[in-house]
Amino acid sequence: MTFVAESKKPIKFDPKKFLSTINGGRKIEVFAKKQAIFAQGDPSEAVFYIREGKVKLTVVSAIGKEATIGILNGGDFFGEGCLAGQSLRLCSAIAMTSCSVMKIGKKSMRDVLHREHAFSDMFVAYLLARNIRYEEDLVDQLFNSSEKRLARILLLLAHFGKAGKHETVIPKMSQEALAEMIGTTRSRVNFFLNRFRKMGFIHYHGNDALQVHSSLLNIVLHD
Repeated sequence: MTFVAESKKPIKFDPKKFLSTINGGRKIEVFAKKQAIFAQGDPSEAVFYIREGKVKLTVVSAIGKEATIGILNGGDFFGEGCLAGQSLRLCSAIAMTSCSVMKIGKKSMRDVLHREHAFSDMFVAYLLARNIRYEEDLVDQLFNSSEKRLARILLLLAHFGKAGKHETVIPKMSQEALAEMIGTTRSRVNFFLNRFRKMGFIHYHGNDALQVHSSLLNIVLHD
């Protein structure tokens, strides 16, 4: 009697599993609110994926002026400059809330991008979507009023329009940080926030956290 060995089916690669399990070159790290994940000028040796929480990216100029260049949420990548030959970090990454992130070593990230099409497709799609967001930010900065820019950044921070997301409470963020992000003064941000509150578009929770309502979109759409 001849026995025919059963062929084993290849295990399908699951990007979500890859980004949630510890293995060679990958580890999960937890950061407390306001804790630095990496600092500007640090060696650039890994890519990060946010599992839970919010992360702020900041840059400090040669004269010591700090600017917030991005606010990231769960499902976002950052630190990928190492894949393009960036040897030192060009910005700092700070946990805005308690965060859980997957740290993926540069070699491990390059290997999975070359080996697994499902992962590389997902990663490229993410980078393209973020590039579109940067283009929208530039158009917003060039053509919209500071009031519209503030309304837009609050809606983005509240995940407005994302599938499965509803009106969200934004963790406490200083008016100075919001002013840096939209290119205006703290006094103008304070003026518009008070106006939005009186109009019922936002309201404050404890510790100055903001509840943003979808009605704030009226400011963005108004000519």
